[in-house]
Amino acid sequence: MNNPIVIIVGAGLSGLRAASLLTEQGIKCRVLESRDRIGGRVLSTQNPNRPDLGKFDLGPTWFWPQHERTIANLVKELNLGTFDQYTKGAMLSERYHNEPPERYVLPENSDARSVRFIGGVQSLIDAVANTLPPGIVELETRVTAIRLDKAGAITLEADLANGKREKVSASAVILALPPRIVARHIEFSPSLPTDLMTDLVNKPTWMAGQAKAVAIYDRPFWRESGLSGFVSSWVGPLQEIHDASPDTGSGALFGFFGMPAKIRRELGEDKILKLVIDQLVRLFGPSAKNVSSILYKDWSRDFETAVEEDINPLRDFPIYGKPPRGGLWEKKIIFAGTETNSQYGGHLEGALQSAEQAVLEITNLKNKPL
Repeated sequence: MNNPIVIIVGAGLSGLRAASLLTEQGIKCRVLESRDRIGGRVLSTQNPNRPDLGKFDLGPTWFWPQHERTIANLVKELNLGTFDQYTKGAMLSERYHNEPPERYVLPENSDARSVRFIGGVQSLIDAVANTLPPGIVELETRVTAIRLDKAGAITLEADLANGKREKVSASAVILALPPRIVARHIEFSPSLPTDLMTDLVNKPTWMAGQAKAVAIYDRPFWRESGLSGFVSSWVGPLQEIHDASPDTGSGALFGFFGMPAKIRRELGEDKILKLVIDQLVRLFGPSAKNVSSILYKDWSRDFETAVEEDINPLRDFPIYGKPPRGGLWEKKIIFAGTETNSQYGGHLEGALQSAEQAVLEITNLKNKPL
């Protein structure tokens, strides 16, 4: 590969980290992102009327430094602030309608220590993006087609926000997107091999069927009652709740929904959030009514994340890992993203490891004649 221009599709953690590693090695690259923001499924947001209360994660929240060395090393290298997930006090278990929740004190160290970012996971995204030269990331640039000619040249076609279409040449492409998004939203000419296409379609996108709600308070009042904020519920609508308070001052509780995407759509956001507040009041008492605001993100309704297949609830943990070889596309397109990592698929660690693997493949190509 002489004077390679590597095109990375997707400016989530994996795509940005791949760009950072390529840039470090002096390999030219561009990152094309269809959203109007960087981060992909990382989304840290705040109450616009009360930014003083902090930022809250509507996507991934934690990492586990004792098991996940890649992210732990990167956090250290980028000098990012972190703090331990709050777990002191009793958990609540809500098993039946019309019965008060049961209170349990978990044995110390019963859970692996999970760690959060000061300022949300967006602080990791921003720090990685800050290692890139200006202008490398192009937002609102939706790749719709990738073509390979007989001479082996790659051309990408992308729709821009202004309605224009751009053609981009590449010596190789890193697809740092959920596999199903690749399969459903990008046209390949010639077509991808059938076994590769089948593999992409059959890999559920992590979080795509999920939704998260965060209730923000002036202070974490539940701690005063000796509660950790951790809840397991068979009643719902949230089936798992955790303390989402920032490291200083304000309080927050976040939860994952037990109800399927289809039911969430039928109910609508207003009804769902009313049910969430009702549940928090049931669990934590009348103080839970005094929300400063409630944030909600239904990933199944995010066109850049989910496809129709993702609406069906997952029955088992998905099997993730590298897709099969690409036939004519071998050495031309390289897959990255958390779903392509077999050990840490679904985690930030998986996204970072997949970026490292993709860059290794690019550098191997660079050092070999095609």
